[in-house]
Amino acid sequence: MAFFVPSHSEPRARVTITVVRMTTSAPVPAGSEAAIAPGSVTDRLVEANQRYAAAFTAPSTDARPVQRVAVVACMDARLDPHAALGLELGDCHTIRNAGGVVTDDVIRSLTISQRALGTRSVVLIHHTGCGLETLTEDFRHDLEMEVGQRPAWAVECFQDAAQDVRQSMQRVRTSPFLLHTDDVRGFVFDLKTGLLNEVDPA
Repeated sequence: MAFFVPSHSEPRARVTITVVRMTTSAPVPAGSEAAIAPGSVTDRLVEANQRYAAAFTAPSTDARPVQRVAVVACMDARLDPHAALGLELGDCHTIRNAGGVVTDDVIRSLTISQRALGTRSVVLIHHTGCGLETLTEDFRHDLEMEVGQRPAWAVECFQDAAQDVRQSMQRVRTSPFLLHTDDVRGFVFDLKTGLLNEVDPA
């Protein structure tokens, strides 16, 4: 956005001031505005659901996961925990967030998973090339500058996925709210090979 203000040194001259609006939002790839019209993605998802429902077979009425396991994984669109672990619908609880880190809300979900729905094992999955490796906690400061309010949550960014898995395992194992912390294992999923690499908790 540009506008003009009078110059004090030369009454007839004008000084151009350009205001650049800063944002923490990710840029939209060039040309994608026309390809993705408002609502079109959701419309396609709803249409896909109609086809899915036509062949849908209702799972067991029991909400307890068959394998009695809860999986905490990154929300990255390239990661499919069910396929990677050979799990079927109804086998597990899947808890996903940015980075797959164990936050207070993940502990909340795990607590309900164990105490109310009978899970016993916890599998934690980070992955290579995670977007959180490109961020810092300055992201919160940038948000505050943009919207006028500092987020109450931490970004939980990290530079070493394996080390962050260790931290997440420790958070699960030391939580006073969880009943079962003897079978907690962590992995880093390799996006190039599809393999899970187990992280030594030590």
